Amino acid sequence: MNDRGVVSSVRGMHDILPDDSFLWQDVEVQMQNIFNQYGYKQIRTPLLESSKLFNHSIGEITDIVSKEMYSFNDRSGESLSLRPEGTASTVRCVIQHSLTYKKIQKLWYNGTMYRYERPQKGRYRQFHQAGCEVFGLISPAVEAELILLVNRLWQKLSIDSDIELEINSLGDNNTRISHKKELLDYFNNNLSSLDEDSKKRLHTNPLRILDTKNPAMAELIKNAPNILDFLDDESKLNFNLFKDILQKNNVAYKINQNLVRGLDYYNRTVFEFKTTKLGSSDTICGGGRYDGLVEILGGDKTPACGFAIGIERVIELIINRKKQIKKQKTDVYLIIKGDNVLPYANSISESIHNSNLNLIVVQNMTNNSIKSQFKQADKSGAKLAIILGDDELSKNIVAIKFLKESEKPQQNVAMSDLTLFIKEQFYD
Repeated sequence: MNDRGVVSSVRGMHDILPDDSFLWQDVEVQMQNIFNQYGYKQIRTPLLESSKLFNHSIGEITDIVSKEMYSFNDRSGESLSLRPEGTASTVRCVIQHSLTYKKIQKLWYNGTMYRYERPQKGRYRQFHQAGCEVFGLISPAVEAELILLVNRLWQKLSIDSDIELEINSLGDNNTRISHKKELLDYFNNNLSSLDEDSKKRLHTNPLRILDTKNPAMAELIKNAPNILDFLDDESKLNFNLFKDILQKNNVAYKINQNLVRGLDYYNRTVFEFKTTKLGSSDTICGGGRYDGLVEILGGDKTPACGFAIGIERVIELIINRKKQIKKQKTDVYLIIKGDNVLPYANSISESIHNSNLNLIVVQNMTNNSIKSQFKQADKSGAKLAIILGDDELSKNIVAIKFLKESEKPQQNVAMSDLTLFIKEQFYD
């Protein structure tokens, strides 16, 4: 609340205004189209879930659960949390509704997530993610398809040249146990070089130390034991096949041995799409395989993998690349001369909508002068202005002005021929 008593939005949670929402809609439509093309079906889950869901899936010792979740007790005393990510909710839904019983499921979602983080560019307390999750398939071709899908999206949005793919394998449980032992020995021998956060993680999840953003620890992390040296034979085979598929489809990638992802449920293949264009918020999309998560949450043992895209970061990249972002523009603008014609003006607008031409029609409903209405029509970006006054109404016609082609003379069109005339201007 400011000095005048006006209530503002919560810190880190932002409104998406009309001039921006057109770009958001475009990005979301492109995502939806590509998800559908690859055979994924939409799923919608609640914003609120039992806090136990995230404690069990993400891990109680992770920063997300221990520091960042919005949690509260409801009136019955149950602890609820606003979802901080989409995978756990999707898995819960799949188990609850038996969606994987004798079935393979390929699902996608899009929605708001919540984390109590320090707000900065590309990192907000309310943010939007879109993601895909696959259940019931163990082949590394699934992870490869997810990457090919996301790669196609980057190309469609013309941001592919700003994004790089990093991959790694975390192996199986035995891999992580052996690697963890070596990591503990290595970090204990270099204890004085660890920052305070890393010292805490040393006793909870030393693998997460590899994910540090502290530049002072860069050399230490670089020389840490490489998890790829501990991979079991099956994980090696899967990772090699995964890389082969990417290479055969001309997908460039970099192996990052320290890529562990920020959530505890991942195994085997993990990946991140990163950019250098957004400062510290460099991960645009991340995901991987999580074969044990369904069982952890009470379901039958089910192989699974997926990814999530940070939509705010995608939007920022698009804005950075394009000096002038395309905004929603009107196709037809209806100018009114006199109150007597208002009922007929609405009928004209409706006749255009009824024709299924999928055009944006704006009717001026002010008492402004004709000159002012023409200024508004020009500002709207409309191609045509339809002018209706008492004189036109008496002759059962409308006047048409070509706003984008000023060399064309204004002309009259019979009302009965109007929709056909408009169709010819936009589609012929």
